[in-house]
Amino acid sequence: MMKEILVKEYNFYGWETADVSAEADEYKNIKDPRHLYDLLSDIWCADTCAPRMRDGWSKDNMTLGQCSITAFLAQDIFGGDVYGILRSGGNYHCYNVIGDSIFDLTSEQFGDEILSYENNPLQSREVHFSKEEKRLRYEYLKAELLKAINS
Repeated sequence: MMKEILVKEYNFYGWETADVSAEADEYKNIKDPRHLYDLLSDIWCADTCAPRMRDGWSKDNMTLGQCSITAFLAQDIFGGDVYGILRSGGNYHCYNVIGDSIFDLTSEQFGDEILSYENNPLQSREVHFSKEEKRLRYEYLKAELLKAINS
């Protein structure tokens, strides 16, 4: 009798092809972006959400306001580049591109809205982290992730 393999389905953009491995030694226990998403699901919180969006954050919409800090943390782990989709209001929604793999761990916050992952500008952590509150949220997310994988 053949054993049936159950594959968990995710709702973030690009989950089906997010088959990149951790490059950084300190993150070698993270198998792929799906595994990172599972780990972050227990870490994302109102404190890691962008302050302007905190009123809308909930465990049911846990990726709200988490995009840039999550994308740059994924870049630390898997390499590649971070790109941004220009949103109304002038902010960028960040996502990751590693080789042929494009994934957006925080795309669920947009519900059924279709985002375009083509021809978007490269994002710079220096620009994003020039905002101290964002850098501090990123450092908190990173510290909590390291605690989770080393416990």
